[in-house]
Amino acid sequence: MTNTLRQSGTFLGFVAIILFFAVQLPDTFLTPRNLINITQQLSMLAVVAATMTIVMVMNDFDLSVGSMASLAGIVAAMLFAADYPIWVGLLAALAIGLAGGLFNGFLVSVVGILPFVATLGTLTVFSGLAFWISDGRTIFGRDIPAEFSGFARGGVALDALGLDGISLPYLTITAAIVIAICWFTLEQTTFGRRLYAIGGNKEAAHLAGIKVTQLRLIAFGLTGLGAAVAGLMFAARVASANPTQGSGLMLDAIAAVFLGMTMSRQGEPRVIFTLVGVLMLGILDNGLTQMQVDSYIREILVGLIVISAVAVASLSKKRA
Repeated sequence: MTNTLRQSGTFLGFVAIILFFAVQLPDTFLTPRNLINITQQLSMLAVVAATMTIVMVMNDFDLSVGSMASLAGIVAAMLFAADYPIWVGLLAALAIGLAGGLFNGFLVSVVGILPFVATLGTLTVFSGLAFWISDGRTIFGRDIPAEFSGFARGGVALDALGLDGISLPYLTITAAIVIAICWFTLEQTTFGRRLYAIGGNKEAAHLAGIKVTQLRLIAFGLTGLGAAVAGLMFAARVASANPTQGSGLMLDAIAAVFLGMTMSRQGEPRVIFTLVGVLMLGILDNGLTQMQVDSYIREILVGLIVISAVAVASLSKKRA
């Protein structure tokens, strides 16, 4: 009964939020155009949250993903502004993300620094680097190739589905691909099963022959890579890059994973449930924006939702 309460509570809250906005905004909220717009708005968060799930299955987490997203976007934009080919900027940004993630993994798994301390430190390092190489300025659209920013504005037409004039954004498709890869990696591969074993008991996993240090290193590398992908998506969407662009991604990503954990049978991070957490945050943001509610109210509500969900999970575990 307690597991059922824990699993169903967050999902019922998710449904209640949808019904509330559907009633309050009957002409706009559940329209195909708005729903697709929500997926586009959430695409960057979905990528970060899905890859964050990879480290959180090991009971680790990464506080530096937001600053890494900003840094990756700045690196790409700076190379674009210097007239390097688009592929050079993209590869450099992805390489920065992977290297930063591996550095986090090295600090955590090899040096032995607690994830909170290590990634709090690299959050500051990555943010400082973004400000340093950009001289604290925003790189605007004139320095961003039209092909790059055009990707964020493009999409696959849905006329064949009867949705004339509506397209499925390429950003949404990109996020869906990343989510699918993360789901397959964690749920269908030996690598994923070993990560869950590490999360269950690191010492037992080590005694069972699992290479805990190497796997944690790889997992952090993948999370850094995901942050870089999100940073590129963000820069393409707004046709600019600045050192604080990804600052809001970290807290929302962790919140989404925690919300998803309350829906999992064992209270473990699962990509599919993380996605529900992402949708909950996005729908809440979209609905409140349409209702012209001040943005700080949204922050309060998100905090209360996360606290409530985790509290229900904790109480159900105590009663079990």
